[in-house]
Formats: sequence, C-alpha cells, structure tokens
Amino acid sequence: MTCTIVQWLPLFGFERITTVILESLRFLIKEERLTVYAYVIMEHHLHLVASSSHLSNEMGDFKSFTARTIIDMLEDQHSEFWLSQLRLHKARHKKDRQYQFWQ
Repeated sequence: MTCTIVQWLPLFGFERITTVILESLRFLIKEERLTVYAYVIMEHHLHLVASSSHLSNEMGDFKSFTARTIIDMLEDQHSEFWLSQLRLHKARHKKDRQYQFWQ
C-alpha cells in the first residue's frame, strides 16, 4: 500500500515526523497487529508491504494515530506554515477536523 501526505507535502523530510511513523510501525509489529515485509519512506509518502488479519482496521488506526500525533507536534512547535498547508488542503467534506494529514 501507499500512504501519501495531502498535496504531497514533503513533511517526511523532517526526522522528528519520520520518527513518529517508524515508532508507530514498530508498535504495530511488536503487538503482532501487523507484519511488515518491506517499507520505504519518501519525503511525502510511504510504501508498505504488510499483512494483517484486519489490515484495513490496522492501517486506519495507524493513519489516525500518526496524523493526530504529527499535527499535535506541529502545533506544539508553532509550525504555522505546515499547519496552514494541512488546513488549506483539507478535503471540504471533512467537517469534523481542522487539518488533514493523509491524502
């Protein structure tokens, strides 16, 4: 599968953000919720070869957790430019949130 940041924003170029992704994958592996065979993280998306008996649920949890964690991090660090981009590119129908991280 491929997971892309909205509008292909190059946020995975920041080590602290990539660390959130890696730690989240490690957690899912350790808890035996996901088997990861291969992955590559590019600056604005990641490719993942993985399996799980509940793959869509696990990926939903992964994307939800990482998005919330990264947005909280950006807010704590007052990263107004990146927050404004995540706000600007949020899908119009997503009325339940201020930002959108994943495409």
